Amino acid sequence: MLKIWITLLSLSLLWITQRSFEEEVWNAETPLLDVQYSLGESYPDHYISPDSTLAKMGEELVKTGRTIGPNGKRAKYISKHYVCTTCHNLEVEDPDLRVSDPEARLTFAKKNNLPFLQGTTFKGIVNRESWYNDDYVKKYGDEKIEKAHENLREAIQLCAIECSQGRPMEDWEIEAVLAYYWTLQFTLEDLQLTTQNLEKLNTEKEIAVHQKDLQTWLRTFYSTKSPAHFYDAPPDKKRGYEGLVGNPDNGKDLYELSCLHCHQTEGVSHYVLDNSKLSFRHLDKKITKDSHFSLYQIIAYGTYAIPGHKPYMPHYPEERMSKQQVEDLRAYVEEMAQ
Repeated sequence: MLKIWITLLSLSLLWITQRSFEEEVWNAETPLLDVQYSLGESYPDHYISPDSTLAKMGEELVKTGRTIGPNGKRAKYISKHYVCTTCHNLEVEDPDLRVSDPEARLTFAKKNNLPFLQGTTFKGIVNRESWYNDDYVKKYGDEKIEKAHENLREAIQLCAIECSQGRPMEDWEIEAVLAYYWTLQFTLEDLQLTTQNLEKLNTEKEIAVHQKDLQTWLRTFYSTKSPAHFYDAPPDKKRGYEGLVGNPDNGKDLYELSCLHCHQTEGVSHYVLDNSKLSFRHLDKKITKDSHFSLYQIIAYGTYAIPGHKPYMPHYPEERMSKQQVEDLRAYVEEMAQ
């Protein structure tokens, strides 16, 4: 008799659990992965179980470059030159997650007081399906990109060694950074789902025949990759990019949110800029020169680390700063240099 009661109790608890799951209502705060998994998708290879302690370590690594390791000792800096937030934001930086539009991003960055940076945001990075896309193979080569393109752990390692000009990260450090990244995953609110969209999800999620369609449909609200295409400096730097006229008002925003992010006093760059005539006149003088001080040259190509001087400036893909924005920045520099 006791066995029968235990069996009935177990079945009852199972039924209650199933009913609770079935009646769960997805809302704006629901993490995207929870929805995708419930719809039948597998966890990605870079998924790790939530661990607040590990995530805190990862946050310190991302923001300060070091943390206290599992052995209780403070680890060495990953890089002596940069931290992750030198080139990456931690918040949503695009008004439309489906499109990488530098013009729209600049307006959004100004409104939300965000830096305008070369690297894409870490917000939603775990929801992407590839990293170091498109023309980055030109910079880092087939072998390195092959490892990092569809593997977030390898992408983190590539960033530490190549982008940050630092040391290889330990396995526990990569796992800690991943744990922190998972705290930055998209929620349904980030996808800007309407009330009708949420109702559709909650209505159709238990209908098996609709689950595959819902998986595909959700991906129409955000990009699963960050595109990256490089461009050249104009053939004639005096004339600039043909057909484009600079807007100094936009150039002011670019100067303050992009240039000064790294080149301000106590920034990561040894080349210090400010709002003085001296800074603007030096930039203005170099615009048309074949020099890495030229806006055209440095934005399109950046600089490379060399023996004895590892710090360098990353360039901007066209999805991160457009040719029009380069002309805007030039117009502002020339105006302020007068």
